[in-house]
Amino acid sequence: MSRETLTRAWEVLQDAYQAQMEGDYDRAVELYQSSLELYPTAEAHTFLGWTYHFQGKLDEAIAECKRAIEIDPEFGNPYNDIGAYLIELGRFEEAIPWLERATEARRYEPRHFPHYNLGRAYLERNVWAGNALLPGSVGGRAALFSSASGAGIAAAHGELTTRVCCARGEGHYH
Repeated sequence: MSRETLTRAWEVLQDAYQAQMEGDYDRAVELYQSSLELYPTAEAHTFLGWTYHFQGKLDEAIAECKRAIEIDPEFGNPYNDIGAYLIELGRFEEAIPWLERATEARRYEPRHFPHYNLGRAYLERNVWAGNALLPGSVGGRAALFSSASGAGIAAAHGELTTRVCCARGEGHYH
């Protein structure tokens, strides 16, 4: 692979990202695919998946993230993205192992996203299962908004953090 080809692949990837940020998803898809033809990278597959997500094509988004993982298993972003897409599909249990793998990835930024998404997965799993989130509550989303002042949200955050950490075998952390 020549240096010129690698440079061109990177330039096309940047153009694709710009098109994506401008909301021109069809153009972004074309450009990501062109970049991948020049030189396949985990980043290009992951960003192509993200673009498919914006187009509502979650199965294609997940497939691209899996391709990214095949290229670079240490790149954490596609693990997190798969987990987030599975949450969006209501497949909370299936999302959890992907998100846990993202937290362990050596190459991943920003590190807080998979933790946030794990909280979402555990929360949604409990909401849809009808489990109470707060002591004395009837469960569900109403528990999160039990006070207009936000005390309900703060209490739910603390309880959720404790439950997530306990479920993962960790101590309580902030």
